[in-house]
Amino acid sequence: MRILEITTILKTMCGRFVLEASPDQLMDAYRLTSPPVLNHRYNIAPSQQVVAVRQNKAETRELVQLRWGLIPSWAKDTSIGHKMINARSETAHEKPSFKQALRTRRCLIPASGFYEWEKVGKEKIPHYIRLRGGDLMAMAGLWESWKSPTGELIETCTVLTTTANALVKKIHDRMPVLLHNDEFNRWLSRDNNDIANLAELFLPYPSDLLEEYVVANTVNHVSTDSPACILPV
Repeated sequence: MRILEITTILKTMCGRFVLEASPDQLMDAYRLTSPPVLNHRYNIAPSQQVVAVRQNKAETRELVQLRWGLIPSWAKDTSIGHKMINARSETAHEKPSFKQALRTRRCLIPASGFYEWEKVGKEKIPHYIRLRGGDLMAMAGLWESWKSPTGELIETCTVLTTTANALVKKIHDRMPVLLHNDEFNRWLSRDNNDIANLAELFLPYPSDLLEEYVVANTVNHVSTDSPACILPV
């Protein structure tokens, strides 16, 4: 595994995730108005395109493609995005990179589960974490638009994180902010810019609603993207 991949695994949370869902599952889970056409993804990594759900001006939910790694509108180039795949929910409202997006540009990032690496001595053991029953997760995200000097418009996103619950804490001290279905409207509403109200959603997801297991270390390689990534070992 390359040094860059090792560094990404150790320093980020969430740094890889999975999305395997049928169009009907996505429509039902996020109340979309039209069926999406997507390939199953088993090892989604930073800088890649991800799907996100956001609310448009017509108050309708839409599924869009965003680059993972937020580039603030004021950035000089795209390189900052590599450092912005996660935002700490506790401080996002204070950070120049995230505070305006937290108020006005929020999204849901669908996932079937996410990976985290447990450090045991010199070894990094990958775990897969998902909802019990296999339902889709909704990770809380922020999105941003950036225009290059040549006029190219790039839309990007970041995943909000919070302190780990008891299950995930055995592996890592952070986890994605996972939203319950009845919290989607509050998070996506374009009229809600109350930071204190939004912060109520940043609690660790209940441990008893999640399950985790060890997977093969082939997931360490970004180029590996197959159902074998999520098989227990």
